[in-house]
Order: sequence, then C-alpha cells, then structure tokens
Amino acid sequence: MSTELKKDESQYYYKDVPDHKTIALIAHDNRKIDLIEWVLLHKGILESHSLVGTGTTGKLISEKSLIPVHCYHSGPLGGDQQIGAEISLGKIDLLIFFWDPLTAQPHDPDIRALLRLSVLYNVPTACNVATADFIITSPLFNSGYTKKIIDYARKKPEIKI
Repeated sequence: MSTELKKDESQYYYKDVPDHKTIALIAHDNRKIDLIEWVLLHKGILESHSLVGTGTTGKLISEKSLIPVHCYHSGPLGGDQQIGAEISLGKIDLLIFFWDPLTAQPHDPDIRALLRLSVLYNVPTACNVATADFIITSPLFNSGYTKKIIDYARKKPEIKI
C-alpha cells in the first residue's frame, strides 16, 4: 500500500523575511530569567533587530539589556493575542516563547492560539534555549529569506492510498 501526496503550487504563497527582523519575546514567570539571560548572551546580535514582547517580559528585557522593546499588554491581559494578531498580519518574523510546561496558565487558550498561528504562518518558533540557540546561530538569522506558507483557504490535498 502506498501513500502519494500531490502538491499544487497554487496552494502556497511566499513572504520575504528581511535581514532586519522583528522578533517577539515572551516568557512565563518561571522562564523569564532564562529568557533574559539568553537575550544578554546574544545582545550583540539582537540589538540590530526590532524586539517586541508581552508587557512584563518586554519591560524586564529592556531594563536588563538596554535594548528597546516594544511592549504589548501582559500575556494574561491580551498580549499573547496581540502578538498573534501581528503574526497573522506578517509583522513578526521570529517568535521566542519560553513557556512553562509545568504550570497551568489562566490564559492557556491564548497561548495555544499563539502557537497555532506561529505554525499556520510558518514563523520560526523557539520554546527553549537550545532551539533559540540553533535559530540565532543559523546563517539565515541575519540574512533575508523567502518562506513558503500554506494557503489553507485554497489547499485541497489529494491523497491516494
């Protein structure tokens, strides 16, 4: 039995990701120190990009690193949704989201929606230090890139089994 997937190129669209990226930074309370340390370690690279973040996280990063961070609302007050909206508009090029897998969050549906949008719009997403390190050391980090995005409104996969 074989499975064959056919791809129709009309089911995709492409977005140019510029050299100068807009990077969203989010961390739950138990992960904020990890994210701040990561930002400080990579300050020389990150300061040449535009940083945005949820309220408390963005403010702490800006205070500790002296890199400007555009702050949205705090995550539980709608900040995750604001960043998700920016992803859907193509305004976020990279998401660094150190979430806490062991603590239930009151805004879990918002977190899930944000992660779903990062996948939907093919936004590189790091949820831990190792992945963030891989992304920031990639040759693509400081160069342009054209990403392929599935157009779910037009996608009709033909699967033969």
